[in-house]
Amino acid sequence: AMTMAVVVAIAGYSVLLFAAVLFALLFLFHEIGYLIGRRQAARGVTPGEGVGVVVGGVLGLLAFILALTLNFSSTRFNERREGALAEANAIGTAWLRAQAIGEPRGAEIARLLEDYTRLRIEFAEAPLDEKVLDGINQRTNALQTQIWGNVAAIVRDRKDPVASSLMASLNDVFDMTTAQRYAFALRLPSQVFWLLIGLASLGLGALGYQLGLRGNPVRTLVILMTAVWSFLIVSILDMGSARLGNLRANTDVYEWTLQGFQGGVPIPPQPRL
Repeated sequence: AMTMAVVVAIAGYSVLLFAAVLFALLFLFHEIGYLIGRRQAARGVTPGEGVGVVVGGVLGLLAFILALTLNFSSTRFNERREGALAEANAIGTAWLRAQAIGEPRGAEIARLLEDYTRLRIEFAEAPLDEKVLDGINQRTNALQTQIWGNVAAIVRDRKDPVASSLMASLNDVFDMTTAQRYAFALRLPSQVFWLLIGLASLGLGALGYQLGLRGNPVRTLVILMTAVWSFLIVSILDMGSARLGNLRANTDVYEWTLQGFQGGVPIPPQPRL
């Protein structure tokens, strides 16, 4: 847990720094493997077919784990994007129904929903800070309580379908908020992360050992391959983490919802027959 906290701290400070550390670590394992291979070659060990089979097996397993983690991260990223769209649409629907109620409590619910939308933007853009997130969640719960208190009073006074539809739409908003909070809380499991880093290190170490037995370092190609692997791993972790890195769920859909609130809902005059 302590080691994972250090990794998160480095990635939170700078993704480029984390990529540089990862690149140095992977290249170090390659160099260690190469040195071991050179020593074995000096003792007369020849690069047989078995070494190539083992190296190919490790690299193949690494490719499988990379594909698995990429699918996991991509799914989590899409869940956050789709959750933002669903939540913004639910807020917009509830706001329109609150405006259609036509009484002071409906106007108050609409006003609170505007504040609620701004708070959801703040939640989506918040950094990985437990105190900040706890504060946002407490404010969200307080707003939900205020909104629900007003709609409960409306439903007690009115038994018509409009009041019932407003209550249902607000319930959808709160459900979407819970789903979005859960989507942001999901992260790549630490066991999978260390498996990915371990296999990448083992793969480059085994490759270095094979090249050491042959006496052919080809460091330019190794550096290029290490850089590509580091970039791919960092991109996977960036996509899978809601509050680390640069790949964040877009909040434009909330901004568009707020723009739709401007000016309220004008009531046109009754048309003449």
